[in-house]
Amino acid sequence: MNGETLLIHLDPKQGYNKVFDLGEYGMKLTAFGVIRLARGTAYQAATGEFEVALVLLGGKCAVKGDGFDFAEVGGRKNVFDGKPHTVYLPRRTAYEITALTDVDLAYNASPATRDTAKPCVITPEMTRELVIGRDNFTRKATVMLDEKFDSEHFYIGEGMIPSGNWSGYPPHRHDVDNPPDEIDMEETYFYRFDPVQGFGFQRVYTPDGKIEEAYAVRNNDTVAIAEGYHPLCGAPGYQMYYLWTMTGKVNRGLISAKDPQHGWVK
Repeated sequence: MNGETLLIHLDPKQGYNKVFDLGEYGMKLTAFGVIRLARGTAYQAATGEFEVALVLLGGKCAVKGDGFDFAEVGGRKNVFDGKPHTVYLPRRTAYEITALTDVDLAYNASPATRDTAKPCVITPEMTRELVIGRDNFTRKATVMLDEKFDSEHFYIGEGMIPSGNWSGYPPHRHDVDNPPDEIDMEETYFYRFDPVQGFGFQRVYTPDGKIEEAYAVRNNDTVAIAEGYHPLCGAPGYQMYYLWTMTGKVNRGLISAKDPQHGWVK
């Protein structure tokens, strides 16, 4: 690791808040940020040579551009208040976001080499919910963009972790394209907590010891995971939320390899 942390802190301000750009933290297919807008303000940008997914963390907004006009997107007050709306934008698309209320959006970008889906909104009704694990490693996942969606790289969802529970357990990785056992996808975790002063812990490690990291994660923290096993847990008394954005160069899906030391835990 050469002393480079994979944990990025953020105190979001008005406008676009960079978390990391393409190429930083070993992330070859992902850029990530948070767009925060006060009611009545607007943000203009263009996707360029990237596909972009905007996940509504809280609030309502309008999103428009050439050939599309989504007059009202969002609605949940925060990430603990229901399922998300997600706006997908292909490469070479100019867009404008206007805040109908105070609004927070997670900005996910990945380089695109082809035309993908047209601009669209993935509503809460279009998402897929999974319950994963058991006992104190039970968690819920909401999948917004999966391998059936016409994206070049994205597989995006949300995790909701009950008080004191683990997630990403048994420890898993997705570093190598070896279907059906494992596929290669880098991943971004973005955290929020209820109540807001909550915290959790994230471990990232590789079998050869090249990466051996453990972080206390708090509200608005991000962990960039280009490789390695990556289990996490939340502190008792708090709900832990994380947005997970996976990007695969060749394949996409929830296909991972378990750490053989802990894979006996079912």
